[in-house]
Amino acid sequence: MSSSRHSLVDALSMKEGNGEHSYDTNSHYQRSVFSAIEHVVMESIKEMLMNLDYPMCIKVADLGCSSGRNTLFAMSEIINTIIESYHQKGRINPPEIEFCLNDLPHNDFNTTFKLVPSFLEKLKMEVKGRCFVSGVPNSFYSRLFPSMSLHLAHSSFSLHWLSKVPGGLKNNNTSIHINDTSPPDVYKSYLNQFKNDFSLFLRMRSEEIVPNGNMVLTFVGRKVSDPLSKDCFQVWSLLSDCILDLVSEGIIKESEMHSFNMPFYNPNEEEVKEAVINEGSFKINKIETHDHIVPYKIEKGEEEISPQFIEAGKERATGIRCITEPLLVAHFGEAIIDPVFDKYAQYMAKYLSVSSHRPNMTLNIVFSLTRK
Repeated sequence: MSSSRHSLVDALSMKEGNGEHSYDTNSHYQRSVFSAIEHVVMESIKEMLMNLDYPMCIKVADLGCSSGRNTLFAMSEIINTIIESYHQKGRINPPEIEFCLNDLPHNDFNTTFKLVPSFLEKLKMEVKGRCFVSGVPNSFYSRLFPSMSLHLAHSSFSLHWLSKVPGGLKNNNTSIHINDTSPPDVYKSYLNQFKNDFSLFLRMRSEEIVPNGNMVLTFVGRKVSDPLSKDCFQVWSLLSDCILDLVSEGIIKESEMHSFNMPFYNPNEEEVKEAVINEGSFKINKIETHDHIVPYKIEKGEEEISPQFIEAGKERATGIRCITEPLLVAHFGEAIIDPVFDKYAQYMAKYLSVSSHRPNMTLNIVFSLTRK
């Protein structure tokens, strides 16, 4: 089942459908983050429309759209903001909007497309807007659209996924990512891959977005510059522990563990800012950071793990499962999925029961950019 660092990313997608472990069912947190940063998206849209003198056809791309109701929620808020902006300026006729949903080819576009007809019908009835929705299945680290055709690009919870697993990770045998015991060259490999990927992303979009067009990008990031600070990559550290347990139990081969690393990097604000400035095609309008919210009440001083933490651990495990299952299946096979996430729920329950004593090192970073 082992996969190369290139082919592994071919399997990168969120869990399909709308079942118990699907992304559609378990992506409440991602939706709450969009709600928290929505004002940045709205401000960016209004600025873009004013700078472009309210064109009668607007092309929008949602990059890394995934599938299900979150996709429609973001699309609805963006479209409504565009149409309301025209009304506020006294423009009687709203623009026609072309909305392009982009993700990798293995993404479950069908779950979203089944919801689109009723969405468009409701749009016509409520705001009298005309929208045309299409899918664009390809990596956003490549060209996706004709030159100078996009007015707005939006990406939420996608750009921390890399184009491939970094090279130079042979010494990272006891972890599937960076942790506080990783050799320094592991961090450097991840950082270099992120810099190369994000710079490429910016260059591709600079060719596609019209001058004065905008982008709003939301990352999972980290608060500190030191990438080896404890808990910076807590999600992957816990998953590593679960896989190591299955290695010790003989369920997973040690060689399979050694050859697996997550194609993921959560940058700090300065790393993103530096890449934008060095690439040079975009002006930074606004940067906001929002704490990574742990949506569970933490009670101090409990000696045993209470039922609330057990349930919270299960919920967190399902949230991680819906974004990692396809990758894990591609490398290890399907048989390990239930054992891995049963263990993950247990570890997470223990973690949450003491996490009030630990600093929260992760956050969400939002960048609003304008094409120069």
